[in-house]
Amino acid sequence: MLKCASVYTYEIDDQFTALNEIKSQLDDKLQLLENSLGIVMCHPEFISSGTLRFLCENLPFDMVGVTTASQAVNGETGEMILTVFVMTSDDVRFKTGVAVNLDKGIDESVKNAYEHMAADESETPKLALVFPQIIQSYAGDDYIKALQKYIPDTPMFGTLAMDDTPTFEDSETIYKGENSKTSMPFVFCYGNIDPKFIIGTIPEEKVMHYTGEITKSTGPLVHEINGLNTYKYFESIGFETGGSSKVNYLFLPFSIDQKKRPDYDGVPVIRVLSAFMDDGSAVFHGNVDEGSTFTLLKCEAEDVLSTAQDGVTQINDMSGVNGVLLFSCIVRRIVTMSASGAEANEEFRTVSNTLRSDIPFMMGCAGGEICPTLSKDNKLTNRYHNYSLVILVI
Repeated sequence: MLKCASVYTYEIDDQFTALNEIKSQLDDKLQLLENSLGIVMCHPEFISSGTLRFLCENLPFDMVGVTTASQAVNGETGEMILTVFVMTSDDVRFKTGVAVNLDKGIDESVKNAYEHMAADESETPKLALVFPQIIQSYAGDDYIKALQKYIPDTPMFGTLAMDDTPTFEDSETIYKGENSKTSMPFVFCYGNIDPKFIIGTIPEEKVMHYTGEITKSTGPLVHEINGLNTYKYFESIGFETGGSSKVNYLFLPFSIDQKKRPDYDGVPVIRVLSAFMDDGSAVFHGNVDEGSTFTLLKCEAEDVLSTAQDGVTQINDMSGVNGVLLFSCIVRRIVTMSASGAEANEEFRTVSNTLRSDIPFMMGCAGGEICPTLSKDNKLTNRYHNYSLVILVI
């Protein structure tokens, strides 16, 4: 049986106080069993102060995770906070690994990490938790593709590191107290664990009635839509010209139907347009395959909150829930911040106020979301998402 607890501290500078706060909460909530693991998220200042490393060195289990901009656990929501989601079990095993120097080659890095950690395992992991760093030369899909070569039948769940700076310049991954801007920690979970996944994204009725086909692309760069230069395409459908569109298009969500993918499962994914290149090509957060079709969407604060509430309601109706991890795209936070009268952390408060109080959970802001989609024939396909709230129920 798997047991979980979420703990936290706001103490950045006094390392012993932070440790005592974490230990006290753990003593009240959980008795550690044979195998234990901590998923940690924190504001970058916990790294620069040395408190994160101190906690990793003095708690009786390995911790992996990422920096983030906003977090929530049972009873607490904040930004300058460190949270830990602790899992412990006698019949679930956790093996941790880390792919380093990703900037020098993702495939070789992941291969070396896998061989060092799990190549001698005869058992297939039931779940992989993955925490990549944002590296401009890679799309989120690339991390999934590199790791999936070795665990093709294992569902993956995780988030890319991020922080509260405009360009995520302070974001880092965390592996047993070590922080890095070029690594991907991951965890393989073996044994008696049955993960379930929920994805909350933009409602289908929020369609803007603009559709098209990606006729030329390279990874996350879309060069042409409907045979037109991408920037010219947007001009052709009536969006503002003269350069102002380069600002207006930021965070515009696309529902992408990637029909040409070998692993196509009939489930669209959301991609966010983040910038234009000088040649008129558009940069997306995630790969966009040639031949894909798309529909433009719009998202408002009420959509963020309603999809979060819907996801949590599904959890509340489940039995045998031991714990929940939730990662919400940073753009959802931006949408709620821009709404009149809404708070930046309103989605986090909605989750905290709606989820059953007896279910331990941890929620963090995501720089990109990794979660399987479920096809009509009940097949899971590991996917990279934007604009989404992804939920792991264990």
